[in-house]
Amino acid sequence: MLEVYWICFSGGVLFALVTLIVGDILGDFLGGFFHSLSMDHLDVLQPMVLVGGITVFGGSGIMLNQYTHLEPVSAAIVSLVISSLVSIGVYFSYIKPMKNSENSTGFSMKDLVGKIAVVTVPIPVEGYGEVVLKVGAGNTNQIAGNLDSVEIPSGTRVVVGKEIDSILFVFRYE
Repeated sequence: MLEVYWICFSGGVLFALVTLIVGDILGDFLGGFFHSLSMDHLDVLQPMVLVGGITVFGGSGIMLNQYTHLEPVSAAIVSLVISSLVSIGVYFSYIKPMKNSENSTGFSMKDLVGKIAVVTVPIPVEGYGEVVLKVGAGNTNQIAGNLDSVEIPSGTRVVVGKEIDSILFVFRYE
């Protein structure tokens, strides 16, 4: 059983070293393969969780075999429990929070329709001004046209009514 522990431990350390040295290249190469499997919903199968668990299983098995008088089956069960607990800890303390923190600053102009904005450059009856909108974690300034028949001064709160050719057409927010 000691050989199995050493193989698991050595394989995990080797994977960590290879990932550290050529991780981006390997990630780009394998990213398409794993993306095609569409396993996005199986976060517990992340390489960090799986390989980390296998490495801890090997390391704890080696230590239990060397420093305790446990039977081989008992040592394997305790190693499995330890590796499971560490994998669960890694998942809930690192993988899940990092997945939840992923944030994109990209947006579609169509998504801005219905949002409230503030006029920064006055919008004449015929012509264009500028509005600022909150999008995600930041703000965006956009060219704006008038849907009302009256000039809209800066500082006025408006609602985006429609978007045509990347120009937002707004009306006063009441």
